[in-house]
Amino acid sequence: MDTSARVLVYGAYGHTGRFVVDELLRRGLTPVLSGRSAAGLDLVAGRWPGVEQRPAAVDDPVALRRALAGTAAVVNCAGPFADTALPVATAAVAAGVHYLDLTAEQAAVQALHTALGDAARAAGVAVVPAMAFYGGLADLLATAALSGPDDSDGEGGGDGRCGGEADEITVVIALDRWWPTAGTRITGRRNTVPRLIVTGGTLASLPDQAPTTTWIFPAPFGPQPVVAMPFSEVITIARHVRVGELRTYLSAAPLADLRDPDTPPPSPADESGRSAQRFVVDVVVRRDGRDRMVSASGRDIYAVSAPIVAEGVERLLSGRALTTGVASPGEIFAAGDVLAALSAPGSEYLSLSSAGPQVPRATP
Repeated sequence: MDTSARVLVYGAYGHTGRFVVDELLRRGLTPVLSGRSAAGLDLVAGRWPGVEQRPAAVDDPVALRRALAGTAAVVNCAGPFADTALPVATAAVAAGVHYLDLTAEQAAVQALHTALGDAARAAGVAVVPAMAFYGGLADLLATAALSGPDDSDGEGGGDGRCGGEADEITVVIALDRWWPTAGTRITGRRNTVPRLIVTGGTLASLPDQAPTTTWIFPAPFGPQPVVAMPFSEVITIARHVRVGELRTYLSAAPLADLRDPDTPPPSPADESGRSAQRFVVDVVVRRDGRDRMVSASGRDIYAVSAPIVAEGVERLLSGRALTTGVASPGEIFAAGDVLAALSAPGSEYLSLSSAGPQVPRATP
């Protein structure tokens, strides 16, 4: 990998953008700070002395081209992605630069596929939306589960090189709390399009009365009421996996935190800046009447997006992508290998566990 290659971080002064810049520097890469606000960039200048700044308004294609000049990849951390994904990705494709983002917005992922699929392939670059906690992590887990051997003990993993087929995929997320950032709140207000699930093998709107159930998570969460709350993983998975039914559930308590205007933003619990929030993501894949579950757990959904997207950047820069064009994380990267890197011994990013054919952890 060429560690001298520059990586533009758009929205570098935002909460998650700061984690991304720190992670790129930790990996020996060279970030370039960018975003819509020159004042925002000035506010974080002292955090990374000597790191180049290139402000660019999202509605200024000329400024975006200047910001991208001489870079090899751009990580878009600036939501709402309904506003930023397509302009930044379009400029990146025109410049021959790889694009990754952190969107949880289903419509933003769909817009990139519709508008840039042919152009990105022709340019020989990758456009990877949702390479983050929402979207990418569940996609990688589902792809790895599908690529594992159909044995009875659940051991093994596979490298996730093919999407494959599944009868059902269930994604269930537990957060012990949710301290939303200002960007999350703005996106929530803007993201009013119907949320999509997969039913009968096709994308369809989530029912007005979202389904609920109880899911038995591992300790310390235990049994939790969960509500159907699909994020971008529905689109990323469905783009490369033929699946009959695909739904995402979120534990109810953090959803109440998100909806409460008095819930404070995340605050650092250690010198890394991560909050004390804990999460677990269970993904159950059903194929031919047999279930396989893969789980990931860790701390701080915003902070963990940084190593996920940085891992993607490293793989693109070192030629370890499996395809070009607009592609899902589990489609363009070897899913099992990515997860292994993120959960390597000593890693503070993720802990993984898996189980072979079993009854899903749900109760009526």
